[in-house]
Amino acid sequence: MSHPITVSRRAICGWLGTAAALPLLSACGSSAEAKTFPVRFTETEWKKRLTPAQFYILRQKGTERPGTSPLNKEKRKGTFHCAADGHPLYSSETKYESGTGWPSFWKPLPGAIGTSTDWDVGYPRTEVHCARCGGHLGHVFDDGPKPTGKRYCINGAAMVFRPA
Repeated sequence: MSHPITVSRRAICGWLGTAAALPLLSACGSSAEAKTFPVRFTETEWKKRLTPAQFYILRQKGTERPGTSPLNKEKRKGTFHCAADGHPLYSSETKYESGTGWPSFWKPLPGAIGTSTDWDVGYPRTEVHCARCGGHLGHVFDDGPKPTGKRYCINGAAMVFRPA
């Protein structure tokens, strides 16, 4: 004797939703850390080279609390460099006050950064990382000033400033 199988509309919708999400979920693993960069160290070596805050941000994709970086108030002419490897990232000429609590820039230096998509908060964002070491710097958004319309929202602890 066979028993009829009953499937609810809710179950079918759940299966369809899961199937639709699989391509998106498979993209979640594409981070800067998975790529090969010219400057490489082991996790132990990075921990020796960086402060705990720098390691958290640059190597573990952390974020500093808004308004805590002294670089927010940096107004001198100069260049902002990656705190992990010294690679020049942004000119002070492209820094502006975004009101977000993080140092913000409307354009990186040529060849300074790379980007990738991260899903860490459940939706896609464009992560910014150092082109030389792959260290996480922050994110870029499309709500910045002219001429680029970009806001590179960068963790201050991920950078060091060198005056001109």
